[in-house]
Amino acid sequence: MIYSIYHSTRFMYQHEVGFSHNLIRLQPRDTAIQKVLDFELTLEPLAAECEAYTDFFGNHLHHLLVREPHSVLSVSARSRVQIDSNGLEYSRHRIHEVKALTYAEALERMMFLTPQIIEAKQFALKSPLLPIASTEILNYLFESLQYERSLYEGIIEFMGRIFNDFSFVSGFSDLSTPVETVFSEKKGVCQDFAHFALSALRSAGLCVRYMSGYIETIPPKGSEKLFGTDASHAWFSVFFPGFGWFDFDPTNNMVPLDQHIVLGYGRDYGDISPMQGVLSGSGSSHLVVMVDVSRE
Repeated sequence: MIYSIYHSTRFMYQHEVGFSHNLIRLQPRDTAIQKVLDFELTLEPLAAECEAYTDFFGNHLHHLLVREPHSVLSVSARSRVQIDSNGLEYSRHRIHEVKALTYAEALERMMFLTPQIIEAKQFALKSPLLPIASTEILNYLFESLQYERSLYEGIIEFMGRIFNDFSFVSGFSDLSTPVETVFSEKKGVCQDFAHFALSALRSAGLCVRYMSGYIETIPPKGSEKLFGTDASHAWFSVFFPGFGWFDFDPTNNMVPLDQHIVLGYGRDYGDISPMQGVLSGSGSSHLVVMVDVSRE
């Protein structure tokens, strides 16, 4: 299957901006089950400099420098991504195999420093946005994660409990909201749920990546899907030594397969935010984001 993705970010400034530097992460990456067929980045005003490269984690990154004065900055990305059916079948087969690995066996295997494990261990440490989890959060996790239980089944249960115990509430949080607050209030958005799971699972000795991308949304039966009403999405991925990485989406209580499109991954949201930058100017700004994901 093939997905078409449109992601538009528009900044409107109170006063004219002299120049701006921006880092853009809007180009999906190739994975074992997805391939990027086309990608186009549109800028207004035109950038004086535009350089494309990959960051430390292998995500696609564009550096933009806008020198001319402007009161509006628009960045739009169009992508076409193909999901491979053979890759999906292979992923389902791997899930069946990994269920035999217990949490205790996974911790024991992590002591053998193979190149794959060494690379994965960078995702076992605390990161700029994610501290070590509190005892209360670990106790919540260990209700599902037990040493002699299947690690995969324990994480599936943990994901389901987040889905059932937490409420999706837009506007409740921002990047400065601690995971402790998300846990105590039991509400947030997909980024919060992913951050909460990462903080808990890393504190339990596992390697976990923050996943950023998109998910296909299907309107209610009889309703037409409105263009631009989708949003970027976040979930998490856990490293199972001897088997590789497996994804989990606590916002929807599902294992990401054919409905999720991977943009990139990192230690937390700060490593893979769609747009970061600095500018020369004063006054306030207003941000409008529009996302559309459709299956061709």
